[in-house]
Amino acid sequence: MNNSVDVVIIGAGVIGLATGRELARKGVDTLILDGEPVFGSWTSSRNSEVIHAGLYYESQSLKARTCVRGRDLLYAFCNARGVPHRQCGKLVVAVNDAQVQELEQLSRLAHANGADSRLIDIQELRRLEPAVRAAGALFSPNTGIIDSHAYMQALLGEAETYGARLVCRTQVTRIRQSGQGWNVSIAGETEPVVHASWVINSAGLFAQNVSRTVEGMSEQHIPRLRLAKGSYCTYAGRTPFGRLIYPLPEHGGLGVHLTFDMGGQARFGPDVKWVDSIDYSIDLADPSRFTEAVRRWWPEVNADHMSPGYAGVRPKLSGPGESAVDFKIATPAQHGVARFVALYGVESPGLTASMAIAEIVAKEVGDAS
Repeated sequence: MNNSVDVVIIGAGVIGLATGRELARKGVDTLILDGEPVFGSWTSSRNSEVIHAGLYYESQSLKARTCVRGRDLLYAFCNARGVPHRQCGKLVVAVNDAQVQELEQLSRLAHANGADSRLIDIQELRRLEPAVRAAGALFSPNTGIIDSHAYMQALLGEAETYGARLVCRTQVTRIRQSGQGWNVSIAGETEPVVHASWVINSAGLFAQNVSRTVEGMSEQHIPRLRLAKGSYCTYAGRTPFGRLIYPLPEHGGLGVHLTFDMGGQARFGPDVKWVDSIDYSIDLADPSRFTEAVRRWWPEVNADHMSPGYAGVRPKLSGPGESAVDFKIATPAQHGVARFVALYGVESPGLTASMAIAEIVAKEVGDAS
């Protein structure tokens, strides 16, 4: 075996690329492996492309802390490297008086998390977004949108500048202990192809499967994966909105909301459909589930302007009727397997939190090395 590195990262989504960049910047010899032809082929490229402010997450949770820290790191990175983005702000709307009380609770949580926001009344709402019909709203000025592909490209470029390497079309099949590290085998090769002191599992939807190939990993330390499919539709023509518009959160997600891409194309979604397998097909023969949700705060929405967009599948750690579960960064102290870190359930706000998560993983590697 000729290939030996400090760290192998499995998965070249936004988390894997951010972690590769962070490690490479610290002088760690890093190899990123991905089974697809290009980076970011799964969850990282099938989401709302929103920079979240940190409104929703339980105070002091990993989601809350990494979202707020990651948001600041992300804006700074985009500004320094010319990654297309826009800090457009967001309105979370209450469609009736009862929901105004829920907005007040959300406002308190946002402030506890360090997410700047303020409640606005009907009059101010109409000044900001005249087309919205609601009883009140929570304004989040630090929410934005981003070109996620350009962001991942920038992460990869900087990682490679510092010496990291990405190898695609590489399916990891076995991870076996070898001395003070790991031998990593890939499909199509009879012998292990690389030795690494550390292995980082950032395989997203496939993280549980990767962990099952790790010698010494107990099944009890691999959390159950639940799949939540979310479809998006695009809206023909321009909409009258200058900010993102969200309903109050619902079980399994943030509700069908309005976002834009960097070209100004409006899109609505995602809905939530619990599935047993990864399926990116879109069924919008009847767009009523979207238009009915949006019509609660935009009465003029036209169902004829809706068309199928794309779908994503979120790697969740809780299922229907269960309480939301935090990100899980599983370290040797938790699962008992030395020099191996696995990331599970990194869904929203994973894009926003990516560089903050990378800091945590890099610190784990650095502190234990």
